[in-house]
Amino acid sequence: MPYTLANFCSELSATLKAKGQNGLPDIARKLTELLNNPDFVAETFSEDTPIGRRELWHDPQTDAYVLAHVQEGGKTGKPHSHGASWAIYGTARGVTEMIEWRRVNPATDAGAVLEKSRQYALGPGQTRGYASGAIHSTAHPQKAWVIRVTGTDLDTIPRYRFDAKTDKILEHV
Repeated sequence: MPYTLANFCSELSATLKAKGQNGLPDIARKLTELLNNPDFVAETFSEDTPIGRRELWHDPQTDAYVLAHVQEGGKTGKPHSHGASWAIYGTARGVTEMIEWRRVNPATDAGAVLEKSRQYALGPGQTRGYASGAIHSTAHPQKAWVIRVTGTDLDTIPRYRFDAKTDKILEHV
């Protein structure tokens, strides 16, 4: 029997309750299993699915969200963190180029200096988890269909992005 969204959501909730953020690698592996179910991908995304984000599931007990994103091709995001929330990205179709960043100057400095620490691409079925505070950026050279799982509604908490023009981490909600 194929692994379904209902299976994933049940295991996501149970893993978070048992392990918290320490369970992110387990959740990422389960997301890979879900993304390898062609029925789930076909039911969730089509060529006609509009660019943007939609909520597939929210767990009020853990506050986790499962979101489906259709990313426009040719877009490159700025380095950012999700503040107090963690996130897991998984590509259903297309490619998500990821860069992990490391701050190389003291956090007490007014400006932030970042350097790339890792760079890789997530193809179909590939996932990666990011703990709270992890600085990363995404790029989609072509249109991409992505599942993102977050620890809360990111629109309600302070998040941070890096502004290369000023070398500052800027809070945004």
